[in-house]
Amino acid sequence: MGLYPDIEPHDSGMLDVGDGNRVHWEVCGNPHGKPAVVLHGGPGSGCTPFFRRYFDPDAYRIVLLDQRGAGRSTPPASDPATDMGVNTVKHLIDDLELLRRHLGVERWLVWGASFGCVLGLRYAQTHPDRVSELVLTGIATGSRAEVELMTRGLGRIFPEAWRAFRDAVPEEDRDGELAAAYNRLLESPDPAVRATAARAWTDWETAFVPAPPRSVPRYEDPDFRFRFARTVTHYFANDHWLGGDEVVLRDAYSLAGIPGVLVQGSLDFGNLLGIPWRLRQAWPGSELVLVDDAGHNAGARGIADELATATDRFRRP
Repeated sequence: MGLYPDIEPHDSGMLDVGDGNRVHWEVCGNPHGKPAVVLHGGPGSGCTPFFRRYFDPDAYRIVLLDQRGAGRSTPPASDPATDMGVNTVKHLIDDLELLRRHLGVERWLVWGASFGCVLGLRYAQTHPDRVSELVLTGIATGSRAEVELMTRGLGRIFPEAWRAFRDAVPEEDRDGELAAAYNRLLESPDPAVRATAARAWTDWETAFVPAPPRSVPRYEDPDFRFRFARTVTHYFANDHWLGGDEVVLRDAYSLAGIPGVLVQGSLDFGNLLGIPWRLRQAWPGSELVLVDDAGHNAGARGIADELATATDRFRRP
């Protein structure tokens, strides 16, 4: 059927989640429909109106939120004074639970893309009684191997762009953990250092987009660029704040009983590590749908259609 038409929210607000943070949320679609919550990627990207279109507005009560520091939530990660120490997966999961109770939701379908996939999986593993189904794309689990692939392994495929990425950190850091080195630069008191590091990080992310067009307009906004790079490296340098390596894959067995659809582009570089297949094998009741000629992009033709097809399948309570 494809994507649904654009719609507008009928309710929205700012939820005080503690630690000085207020999370922006909105609700679209049928006020009495099946609840679904959208978890954006990044981390730090924020939600966009496009995400509303994956759901039948007559069937779903669609909840979108901007995670801590992202989008319209405050304080923004783009403010160097914002405390990133209270932005972890546990904090984000606690925020989801606060929002669920605030909206009077018993259980909801969880939709996630990229980092939203990591967050959605961990939320379902720790609160399985609150998740009716999972629909995930840009499959990621937050493992060290995934970070290493993105920050170093892909340099074999894009050597020129990767050398520029590596050489933007101090020489003594170039053989170490590049995400941590970038995070130190992005926490510098010098605004010029922060700006240069943010530009170099997003230039590298743009370089390995595996399907045309190789451009990401939001990276041209300096405010977004810094907020995004700061948040991503904060998570990448700290095992995604999951408490260890491969935690999500280790605990995938606990998702038994929660139906799930994994929609993955055949050109997504995460496939090089076999992550979608490993997750599918470890998660009883999940289904993997591969989309040809698409990469790590929830809006790509084919991927978007399959995501809407998945939510259609689950639209009955």
